[in-house]
Amino acid sequence: MKSLTTLALGVIAAVGLLFVQVSDLAAGERYGKQKVVYHINYNGGADDKKYRGAMRNIQNHINAVGADNMEIKVVLHGNGLGLLMSAKENSKVKGAVVSLKSQNVGFHVCNNTLKGRKISYENDLFDVYEEDIIPSGVAELSYLQQKGYTYIKP
Repeated sequence: MKSLTTLALGVIAAVGLLFVQVSDLAAGERYGKQKVVYHINYNGGADDKKYRGAMRNIQNHINAVGADNMEIKVVLHGNGLGLLMSAKENSKVKGAVVSLKSQNVGFHVCNNTLKGRKISYENDLFDVYEEDIIPSGVAELSYLQQKGYTYIKP
């Protein structure tokens, strides 16, 4: 009886894996390779709900197309830097940022906003390094669109 249960679980797992592989293949065939820039320049609102929603949209996009088929950049400027400020304290935002970064999503921070608001990327923002800083958020959006990135504002 025990070996029959083990066999049944093995068959269920194999069918589940096959379904995941087939659905991944179908998504890859349907959507192909994508380059996308997400634009965040707004406040997160109560409990960072808007930021968490934006991160969920990005994850859903990756789930639909497949991380191997995606090149995603998130451009943050103005009030959008609040997302990485909140990630220092809000574990839900932090978890979403860490998860997206582990899937090669790049977060780009506007230097104009850092200077204008006297924000230290090293002290005030979560997990930002010098190479993440871009000269201008709006100029970066235009530049990436010229390079073939699709623009999305969640």
